[in-house]
Amino acid sequence: MKTGYFIDNILKNIFIILFLLLPFYIQAQAEVRKDTSEIRKDTSEERDLIDIAKATFNYKTKQIRQRGTRKIYFSFLPLTSNVPGGGKALITATTAGFYLGERYNTSLSSVTFSPDITFNGRIGLPLRSNIWLKENKFNILGDTRFLVYPQFTWGLGGNSNNTTRVLVNYKYIRFYQSVLKKVMPFIYAGIGYAMDYHINIKTIDDTVGLQKFTGYNAGTAIGQNSFSSGILLNLLYDSRVNTINPASGCYTAIVFRTNQQFLGSNTDWNSLNVDWRKYLAFRKDRQDVLALWAYYWTVLNKNVPYLDLPSIGLDSYQRSGRGFDQNRYRGEGLIDLEAEYRRDITANGLFGFVVFANINSVTELDKYQFAYWHPAAGLGLRIKFNKLSGTNVAIDYAASKGFSCFYVNLGEVF
Repeated sequence: MKTGYFIDNILKNIFIILFLLLPFYIQAQAEVRKDTSEIRKDTSEERDLIDIAKATFNYKTKQIRQRGTRKIYFSFLPLTSNVPGGGKALITATTAGFYLGERYNTSLSSVTFSPDITFNGRIGLPLRSNIWLKENKFNILGDTRFLVYPQFTWGLGGNSNNTTRVLVNYKYIRFYQSVLKKVMPFIYAGIGYAMDYHINIKTIDDTVGLQKFTGYNAGTAIGQNSFSSGILLNLLYDSRVNTINPASGCYTAIVFRTNQQFLGSNTDWNSLNVDWRKYLAFRKDRQDVLALWAYYWTVLNKNVPYLDLPSIGLDSYQRSGRGFDQNRYRGEGLIDLEAEYRRDITANGLFGFVVFANINSVTELDKYQFAYWHPAAGLGLRIKFNKLSGTNVAIDYAASKGFSCFYVNLGEVF
């Protein structure tokens, strides 16, 4: 690696990080009280799909005490949707929300399992968890996936042609796990482990090959296995009450990853993630929220495997960049900025709508420069599935230049 490139890259990263983290430092300097309006909120006048099902089938349940800590709120959604690489998939999304402590001092934990399968051989088995222990003393984060692709790739940089792409086939195993401890009110620090294993990487119906097509040598040889194994260092600020459907608060996560050969990694390389989200509530009696999201992801070395490079739509929950095909833009650095306005349509909270916009950029091949910016916008419908956990069925339509898509999820995008 050239020393000049490394120093220049570090200086640019420091500038971007300081810009994105300004709200984090401001909030950390002052005492912040969590908005408990979400916790005390009376849901008796609200309606969700569970209420409709009970009324339809005349099903009655006993009153459940709201202060209990063991209640689990399940949400389940079978659907058919388009997936990266082409074709339609049968997707079943299951989300469980629960409290492991009293609700006035413990955030809502969540576990999401959303497998999908297509007729052309794509299989996805992702399991993600965000666990808050009693009194929020510890936060445990998990992301485990087993995926069988194909998936399109357009190469590196932000100026690639939409029709110039190759279909890449491989198997992917991912295992991320972190444990964070509260060190100050709403501030957590911790350590974790991350493993990305891409197996038998090769292109389909293509004579050029991934290495020649991308102009990138690391992790692109025909039939290659790419294994990255590293330690995670985490710093977190989180004043949200409900992580499934935040109505207020702020979230800032900084994750430094160092991959080392003594841990089994093919090469030594480092990366940095900065994830900032802010929620501005205009009313307390109903959903009326402006949500903001800034996401920065960069690698700090030149020998990072191709499939581990930052790419739009490959964040932890694979929800960034609505309006772009997943993996559409890839580079050594990625910036994604998003805003969404959320509001109820009906007074009982059963139906709501959102409007959103986003813009992203990746660095160019062989130079750390964000030269091209790509905007997208869309709107969506919200249907309350479970009012106690705040889980919505999210149906969105988003479009950008040359691409548009419908998205269906359980829970908010961010």
